[in-house]
Amino acid sequence: MIKIAKFGGSSVADAKHFRQIKAIVDADPARRFIVVSACGRRWKSDAKVTDLLYLVSAHMRYHVSCDDLLEDIGSRFFAIADELGLTYPIREEYAAFCERVHANELTQEELVSRGEYFTGRLMAEYLGLPFLDAADVVAFHHDGSLDMSRTNDLIQEKGIPGGFLMPGFYGATREGRIMLLDRGGGDISGSILAKCLGADLYENWTDVSGFLSADPRIVDNPQPIGRITYQELRELSYMGASVLHEEAVFPVMEAGIPIAIKNTNRPQDPGTIISDRDDYVSGEPIITGVTGKRNFVAVHVLKDHLTNEIGYYRRVLSVFERYRVSVEHIPSGIDSFAVVVRGEDVKDSLWSIVADIKREVEPDKIKVVDDLALVSTVGRNMVGRPGVSGSLFAALGQEGVSIRMMSQGSDEINIIVGVRDSDFERAIRAIYRAFSDGDHLLELSDLKRAEEEARIETAGLASRE
Repeated sequence: MIKIAKFGGSSVADAKHFRQIKAIVDADPARRFIVVSACGRRWKSDAKVTDLLYLVSAHMRYHVSCDDLLEDIGSRFFAIADELGLTYPIREEYAAFCERVHANELTQEELVSRGEYFTGRLMAEYLGLPFLDAADVVAFHHDGSLDMSRTNDLIQEKGIPGGFLMPGFYGATREGRIMLLDRGGGDISGSILAKCLGADLYENWTDVSGFLSADPRIVDNPQPIGRITYQELRELSYMGASVLHEEAVFPVMEAGIPIAIKNTNRPQDPGTIISDRDDYVSGEPIITGVTGKRNFVAVHVLKDHLTNEIGYYRRVLSVFERYRVSVEHIPSGIDSFAVVVRGEDVKDSLWSIVADIKREVEPDKIKVVDDLALVSTVGRNMVGRPGVSGSLFAALGQEGVSIRMMSQGSDEINIIVGVRDSDFERAIRAIYRAFSDGDHLLELSDLKRAEEEARIETAGLASRE
């Protein structure tokens, strides 16, 4: 069995966390392929090494001394090496790195990537694993996009079958130019490695015990999510859940490799399993999670006999396309529809867009709602279940939350409601209570039993007729 274990920045913050990782790796012989991020925060007010390196780059760009920053970063690595008794020549290697910084020989990408590089060097020695530089196997095109085919070939060629440690977040072009993935790209690196090696499981170790069914800053003690599908994860991640970089899903999803989200500080916790299994398991909740985002704008367009107007939607949407604004949702009625976009995307162009729509399609009325928040209720077990939407809307009504728009995906695994920004947290709490309190909604097992009773009764009526 092959497991890819990726450890995030909070998991490699200091020597104490290095020891925790060694215990985790040593506990399972299948964990021989490791990916690490750069050292993260040791405490809440601490700085991430990656953030400090970006700050060094900014200092260099504006010709401001960065000696104190470089000293702080180096001290993080030196402390780990000294406390763990490592022999890797970190002081000499780091001094050479600082000389290249002062000589302005590094691109920003290479400078920032050294956080993962040095962390990986230290961790590889501590775990007793060979070090595989991501620059040698993670291949980029010149435009900054990932060359997955070449990456697969390089990992097959240069990877050590018995196991190795690879730093995340970066790779290189054919010419050796260091390129970076998105922030949080260490998750993507682990996912890429899992796909290329045909892993049985991709473990993503972080500082939380998997996904929660709601934001704990909004809902008190939300239930953990034991199992979630890739599709549900995409919905929750897109709407605000941020345990795993959402782009990390695609390589393993395509390969059918499950992901386990685990807590480095509490390895005994079961965590969350992400896979393509969408079958019902007894005792599972009806909804998987409730999440959302603030700061949306809805442009409502009203036109009599709209359904008789060929191409009307396209002409309105082409205005948004011209301003390079991505459309989030398009809830519609008989003679009206709304175009929902992110507020930051139209902060400098909203009224120009409205003017162009008026001029080009001549609506009977156009209205802008700019204090909109979207709340998404996600769950594979909602599909085909009676009473789910009714209970959701009733819960919001009892809480005094007005629904300003509603949208449901064609796959029925999510229901999105638009509410006033001021009602955002109340809406999430109301929905969560409705689906976690038996007084508000039947349990899934009860719904299944009710459906079966209705089927039997219908069959009986048919036979009597």
